[in-house]
Amino acid sequence: MNEAPVMLIMMIGLGVYLAKAWLDDRRDHIAGTARGQGLPGATPASTRACFWAGGGAVILLLVETGGEMALGLTAEQSKITVLFGLYTLAAAVIEEIVFRGYLVIEGRGARLRRLGTVAASLVFALVHPFLWTWGDDGFEWTFTAKGWFSTVMVFAASLWFYAVRFATWNPERSLLPCFVAHGVKNLGVFAIKGAQGFVVGWW
Repeated sequence: MNEAPVMLIMMIGLGVYLAKAWLDDRRDHIAGTARGQGLPGATPASTRACFWAGGGAVILLLVETGGEMALGLTAEQSKITVLFGLYTLAAAVIEEIVFRGYLVIEGRGARLRRLGTVAASLVFALVHPFLWTWGDDGFEWTFTAKGWFSTVMVFAASLWFYAVRFATWNPERSLLPCFVAHGVKNLGVFAIKGAQGFVVGWW
């Protein structure tokens, strides 16, 4: 997607639109004027909840970066543009609304919810193109050490984002801490790639 700036701009626009719609629903919920269901998790969350969510994301980022260095995978990172970095922040909103918002099992017990969390996290990890590519030659599997490691880390991140949604310190099941955690993770990845020389150009 690095090579498709128009698509990136469209996805950024979608992320901004969904963020505004979610904030509007959250405002209506707080004011008691909500009509209909609105977007999932459009409820308030405490600063403490956002702090814990972001802190967990930082720990995951440190584990991922340290793991890449220990396994000698740093040089195998993909190169991205500044525009793609902005897209990852919009993607944090889109993906949280879809996965931690809609793809959850509620009202059927904690065990089934946990099983659903694991299943959705597996899907979340596999849709990220680390074990596969889709280019001019079509679909192709890429079972490399870097691909497996990155996929496992995305799976772990998804489990954390779900844990944030249903944590006791997020009693209203707000998606706001999930947005924070996902945004911190993606922004951290962008910063680390920039420091390591893997951010190349604006778009």
